[in-house]
Amino acid sequence: MGKRSVAALIAALVAGSLLTGTPNPRAEAADTATGQTPPAADALGFDLDTVTIPQLQRRMAKGSLTSSALTRAYLRRIERIDPTINAVLRTDPTALRQAAASDARHRHGRARGPLDGIPVLVKDNVNTRGLASTAGSLALAKHPPKTDAALVTRLRKAGAVILGKTNLSEWANFRAEKPTSGWSAVGGQTHNPYVLDRNPCGSSSGSAAALAASLSQVAIGTETDGSVVCPAGMNGVVGHKPSLGLVSGSGVVPISAEQDTAGPMARNVTDTALTLAVLSGEGSEGEVRSGGSTARPGHASGGVLGDRVAELTHPGGLRGKRIGLWRLPSLGPEVDAVMSRTAEKLRAAGAQVVEVTPPYQDRLAELEFPALLSEFHRDINAYLATRDGPSDLAELIEFNRTHPAERGCFAGQELFEQALAAPPTTDPEYRAMRAELKDLSRRSIDETLAAHDLDALASPTNPPAWTTDCARGDDDVIPSSTPAAVAGYPSLSVPAGSVGELPVGLLLMAGDHQDARLLSLGASVERRLDAWRAPRYLPSVGSGPAH
Repeated sequence: MGKRSVAALIAALVAGSLLTGTPNPRAEAADTATGQTPPAADALGFDLDTVTIPQLQRRMAKGSLTSSALTRAYLRRIERIDPTINAVLRTDPTALRQAAASDARHRHGRARGPLDGIPVLVKDNVNTRGLASTAGSLALAKHPPKTDAALVTRLRKAGAVILGKTNLSEWANFRAEKPTSGWSAVGGQTHNPYVLDRNPCGSSSGSAAALAASLSQVAIGTETDGSVVCPAGMNGVVGHKPSLGLVSGSGVVPISAEQDTAGPMARNVTDTALTLAVLSGEGSEGEVRSGGSTARPGHASGGVLGDRVAELTHPGGLRGKRIGLWRLPSLGPEVDAVMSRTAEKLRAAGAQVVEVTPPYQDRLAELEFPALLSEFHRDINAYLATRDGPSDLAELIEFNRTHPAERGCFAGQELFEQALAAPPTTDPEYRAMRAELKDLSRRSIDETLAAHDLDALASPTNPPAWTTDCARGDDDVIPSSTPAAVAGYPSLSVPAGSVGELPVGLLLMAGDHQDARLLSLGASVERRLDAWRAPRYLPSVGSGPAH
């Protein structure tokens, strides 16, 4: 599906959220049933943990909430809670001015769409004018970019409040052979809010951890292979890796133009889809009408849109869907048990779940890394030419050698050095490798979907979070993200359950540019599994809360 289908789904998500009151009944209960201020309410009268963008816009349209009040609430939570998890590198000093401008638009009936006035955190490898945008490296820390990335321009045009920047795995985990996810020389180590000595997964670690702690309504991550969906799964939130090309990569620190994409992250599928609409160039125009619904020219209430509303709001939304479950027993028996419970719940909702094993995975694992080395050398040189600081990969390697702070957690930069020596992307052997990768990754999904007449593939997103250890590095052999990442197809992680205190996500995958259908299915799966829960900030497994 293309952008028109995404836009139709977005309108359906907003309408569906408003028609049903809330996609998550716990949000409404926290808001009205108990009469008590819930833990994440921050005196706003509703629970930041569970409130959705359509609910916020409904309040703004009625005048019972302002963007300024919402932005202040998130800034207070960052000040109070972020020292525990270290997810937010810096807040934007203009955030409250942005919120005040949104309030003026709302007062005069000129709100720009569902994201107008909504606070957004942006991963620190995305250029944001006037704010340091470092990829976690001291090499880029002193000279903020002069212009916004294209996706930030779209967020601003939609009226979103750029709240600040999130920590990440330095250089998106493409520097050392044994990195520690969530660590950067600029920001130090981000902690998993569920259990603080556990890892948040990389590289969009700060974005996911901040969302789990309700430090922003939505956040932006980036992915080459797993860096949106793994942090989402491990921190118990939703993350969508869009189809390649749906979101502009201009102004984003690269690894590979053949696989890189930015993507939306949130605590629910509705907010994720609304953010995708803006990132992809849809949903940034139009008005928020009284009552909080969104109307845009050319979007009727019937046809595809009507079908989507019914699919998202009807209790039988999964009935007749066919989902292929790729179990991945290598992630352990406890994760497999979560998948078994997930399959039972989906079948109880009327879905048909069949077990599958996508082909060609060993060959994909063999080819992907050498191709990325060549692409990184090409693409990082092109990016560095747009910024003050090291002018190319060779200078970046030398910078790391002469700045001890870059070796604070792990010293290696083996991937940089291998990329410097890798064949150029003009090399015939490289070209053959990337062509085979593209072919096999797409066939692995397309053939599996066709052979079993499936609506989507599903697999565990992640194992239980491992203990963070700079000396050992990550324990992150997680194959589920690779087929969609290499193919450029969409994937979506939604909370599926937990192993003890540690969240496990369900990764859904579909064919090329089937983002709208995948998000629609994900909303139904999210509703049925009902697996989200707030973190308890345990210092370690078996200990009491730290916060």
